[in-house]
Amino acid sequence: MTILTVENLGKVYTGRFGGNQVRALNNVSFGVEQGEYVAIMGESGSGKTTLLNILAAFDRPTSGQVYLQGKDLTAVKESELAAFRRESLGFVFQDFNLLDTFNLRDNIFLPLVLGGMGYVEMAKRLQPIAQRMGITDVLTKYPYEVSGGQKQRAAVARAVITQPKLLLADEPTGALDSKSSDALMDLFASLNREGQTILMVTHSTKAASHAGRVIFIKDGELFHQIYRGGATNEQMYQKIADTLTLLATGGDGHE
Repeated sequence: MTILTVENLGKVYTGRFGGNQVRALNNVSFGVEQGEYVAIMGESGSGKTTLLNILAAFDRPTSGQVYLQGKDLTAVKESELAAFRRESLGFVFQDFNLLDTFNLRDNIFLPLVLGGMGYVEMAKRLQPIAQRMGITDVLTKYPYEVSGGQKQRAAVARAVITQPKLLLADEPTGALDSKSSDALMDLFASLNREGQTILMVTHSTKAASHAGRVIFIKDGELFHQIYRGGATNEQMYQKIADTLTLLATGGDGHE
């Protein structure tokens, strides 16, 4: 079943006085199946972050539509957007976006509190997730008291505790050392095997090699796609590296 449909998406940013126009996305179309793990790659300025922001309903497209389980994101009213995001989407950011005045437990509980859930139900949801993330013993600590890897695992816990239809990740390994990055990617792969649909923007070839499909964007347009098939992570890594070389040298990625 297709969970996310992107149709002819375009985004144009206009200068302050209506002068310069920058086309960040041009006629981008693709779908994501339920349970898929998709990575989006491209050089800086390619439009991948703009795309993610539109999929997260943080930004509106200039043209085209985005459907999440048949619901048109571009038609959701501003007043309903926060609730829609909370109920349908999970977010993992490069810089964690944890509140320093809350301990990790309260950071993870935040979207459930905003949704009006009671403490007993929240605690019941948290226990298996915290165990899974390996953060049970640091839940009462504050973000500045734990490592980057622990902060990111807490951020993932906050993203999945709402049981989102779609998990969106923006450079999730960008602020982590290689050991913490590997652990996070193993965690994502494990979540995906259990049915979580994941869409991740990344610069990291290693991180992208864990995905089932990699979409490459160049100059705001879909450049190429790689499907895992039966490939190992090492084989995916090589395929991705080859495509990135093609991307950088101006080759044609279309089949």
